[in-house]
Amino acid sequence: MPRSRAEGRIMLRDAIDDERLRLIIEAVPSAMVLVDASGRIVLVNSEAERSFGYPCADLLTMGVEDLMPERFRARHGRERAAYTAKPDRRAMGVGRELFGLRRDGTEMPIEIGLNPITLGEERFVLASIIDITERLRDQEAVALAREDALWRSILDTMPFAIISTDAAGLIRTANPAAAELVDRSQAELIGCSLVEIDGAQRQRYPDGTPVLAHAAGDEAEWTYRRKDGSLVPVHEWIVPLAPEDGGPGGFLVVAYDITQRIEARERIEHIVTHDSLTNLPNRSLLVRHLDHALERAERDGVELALVLIDLDQFKRINDSLGHHIGDELLIVVAERLLAWTRADDMVARLGGDEFVIVLEDLVPGTDLERRLEELMTDVLAPVVVHGYELAVTGSLGGACFPADGRDAATLLKYVDIAMYQAKAAGRNGICWFEPQMLVDNNDRLSLSAALRQALELDELSLVYQPQVDLASGEVVGVEALARWISPTLGAVPPDRFIPVAEDGGMITQLGGWVLTTACTALARMQEQLGRPLRLAVNVSPRQLRGRAWLEEIASAIETAGIEPSQLEVEITEGLLIEDHGDVVAMLESLRSLGVSIVVDDFGRGYSSLAYLTRFPIDKLKIDRSFVQEISVAENAAIVDAIIVMAHALGMTVVAEGVETEAQERYLRERGCDEVQGYLYSPGVPAGSLDMVARAISRD
Repeated sequence: MPRSRAEGRIMLRDAIDDERLRLIIEAVPSAMVLVDASGRIVLVNSEAERSFGYPCADLLTMGVEDLMPERFRARHGRERAAYTAKPDRRAMGVGRELFGLRRDGTEMPIEIGLNPITLGEERFVLASIIDITERLRDQEAVALAREDALWRSILDTMPFAIISTDAAGLIRTANPAAAELVDRSQAELIGCSLVEIDGAQRQRYPDGTPVLAHAAGDEAEWTYRRKDGSLVPVHEWIVPLAPEDGGPGGFLVVAYDITQRIEARERIEHIVTHDSLTNLPNRSLLVRHLDHALERAERDGVELALVLIDLDQFKRINDSLGHHIGDELLIVVAERLLAWTRADDMVARLGGDEFVIVLEDLVPGTDLERRLEELMTDVLAPVVVHGYELAVTGSLGGACFPADGRDAATLLKYVDIAMYQAKAAGRNGICWFEPQMLVDNNDRLSLSAALRQALELDELSLVYQPQVDLASGEVVGVEALARWISPTLGAVPPDRFIPVAEDGGMITQLGGWVLTTACTALARMQEQLGRPLRLAVNVSPRQLRGRAWLEEIASAIETAGIEPSQLEVEITEGLLIEDHGDVVAMLESLRSLGVSIVVDDFGRGYSSLAYLTRFPIDKLKIDRSFVQEISVAENAAIVDAIIVMAHALGMTVVAEGVETEAQERYLRERGCDEVQGYLYSPGVPAGSLDMVARAISRD
């Protein structure tokens, strides 16, 4: 018969009482716990008592789940029942992470080895339990040591300077990059204050401790000081370190050298704020500087002057000699301006050939006129560039703070107005701003707007001044002259609206209208007279810059049905020294069409007679100033020379501005070919030319 459970326990106790078995279990270094199928503890050794803190008698009254934390008990009970039903041997360390519960309530990490035991018909489980607290602590220490070594290796090889300080800013650790950054050894850094390597004025507490807490978590550009006293710009982060073991916290400082970044930023800033040719400040930096200068002048109660310099006829140098010559001239002028000004003054280039000087801290009563006259003498002296001696002149406009204006925009506007006034007065002079100039400038702007509207509304008209052949006394041609009678402004003379059209970019539109209208009118005038005429049309230098204008001329000739040889294009004498390839090509193209080239107002400009041989010129018009003063020997000599020279070069000569019979007689005697002026007729409408021409012929 099978034994009863009670009999089994008796047999087990008998077995346990066996001295040899007890000694074997007791000799095992791990805690041994024997559990029956219901989970009750039936046998323990002394190591189990020591590990769990219970005496043997108490353990034998407990279930195995009582030795586990509450969170494991339910699951363990289910697993124990399954294990008891189908036991197998389980080695130490196999399975999930386990914890034992000591008598004092603390937990200990454990490893368990399970061995099933059957005594008679009853099953038991012998558990071998090892407290692995020390083992895990050792493993953690090894892992921490490895981690610390890894972090130390990372910190030692990082290119960033990494410094830890205590709460007072004393350096506790510093990596090699930090030592290299400030040119000190790591040993030198340890124990010194962060203030000692601080090249900027970091805020401090009264005791000298640097204020770091306010910047914790922030990043900023800062400056460190090397051992030799030199400064190095850095990007710096400051991170607070939490206190450890109740002690005071500290800070982690991370920084790296940004010298190259600063240099690159300064280079970019310099490029943005300076002129690439002369290296002078440009407009943006000028305005910024002027704003600060005006603030200082306002605060200190001193005067300030602003002077704008525009080089006269600079475009001619560019066009005739090349832009590289013009650039060299600008560089020389810039260098002279820098040498002329004081250290506190500023010289800037606005662009093109315009320079601005800011004269600060002027003592009341300073003789600015004398200083600027010295400037014109010293700075605008002749310049030799690549073998060319260039006569440099300039038109200067000036304005003063506080008399003329109190802000940068106003003063810059006023010096610009004054400079243009100096140009209008004949160039190579100084003009200080006056309130009336503002009125004149506004009038000019109003006139520009009115002219633009006049072109759109067809308010302009043309008159034609006859040109007379001195030998035959007949009208052989006409010069087309623009006239403007405004409904609001009245009659506006050409010497007012033509310059406005030039400056306002309307001269091309105006010139095109004159050309088309005059060619069409010429066809009607020829029908009235019954014979062909020539038509002279004034052309702006701007029109000669575009190939489209050549097509416009060809179209106007074809539309009007006149011959190309009947059209004369009058250019200014200034173009003769602007030996620009585009101008020459344009004139040659006109000649190839059959159009004649006439130099207007000859003798008044700066050109040399030698230039006449370089251009396809057909006719010269002697300037009216020489004709009107022909009784003066010097002027008469010039007229004589022009006629002789022109004829020698195969050119026709026209004298304009003839008003007296004495002038006509002198010109006829000298062999002048043609004349025009009030002696014969002012400009008349196209419909009146027939009557005027017949009257001239009868005379």
